[in-house]
Amino acid sequence: MNAWPGVWMAAMRAIAAGAVLLLAACVQLPVYTSLPVDVRPSPNFGERRPGFVIIHHTTNDTAERAVATLTDPLRQVSAHYLVSRDGRIIYLVDETMRAWHAGDSYWGGNRDINSASIGIELDNNGREPFAEPQIAALLLLLADVKARWNIPTANFLGHGDVAPGRKVDPSAWFPWQRLAAAGFGLWCDPPYDPAPAGVADVTLLAALGYEVAVPWSAVAAFKRHWAPADMTETLSEDQRGMLQCLIRLQQAG
Repeated sequence: MNAWPGVWMAAMRAIAAGAVLLLAACVQLPVYTSLPVDVRPSPNFGERRPGFVIIHHTTNDTAERAVATLTDPLRQVSAHYLVSRDGRIIYLVDETMRAWHAGDSYWGGNRDINSASIGIELDNNGREPFAEPQIAALLLLLADVKARWNIPTANFLGHGDVAPGRKVDPSAWFPWQRLAAAGFGLWCDPPYDPAPAGVADVTLLAALGYEVAVPWSAVAAFKRHWAPADMTETLSEDQRGMLQCLIRLQQAG
């Protein structure tokens, strides 16, 4: 039997597969922002409209290692943007598409955060302060995204907020208070009005948006975001008052 037809067909399939990969690499992302970005298309996405921003840290030591992960089809993980330590903004997935960054997640009744969010990864290993050029660039990017999609102030959250017990990013080093002062996320300063007597901690946490099936995970996630100096497993009266204040701000819209 002549083996050449089979060899020829296998070669053509390999060429076709290579062409598909080449075309995927050449796909142009629509660029919405006027900020300078490096465009590095990731093939890992699906369609949706954003109403949240979820912030992560990469756990990597370099931005390029993070890019390699976020653009690897076999890893099936991605984000819309990666902000490097030096403030470079890397654009990975079209903002109108569903990047795969939040995984099994929940906030305020929504169990598919990927379908409703823009994911932003920060080049940080989780054991270090966030670099000033990086935070400055992040604030510009958040302002850009918020204005474009009219994202509510309350809907700027961390991965650990929407996946308590499973994820802890961004770490306790992340400057949430600074972001809130710029309009990205909520913050309350003391003094706080006391939370209603008899209302359980989990009730307050759930009212803010947390998944409370594992109460200590929700408490830890809340403290990492709003009280990182105290990582005990229960809420103080001040922290309960802060929760009530945050809930009121969120409801006020």
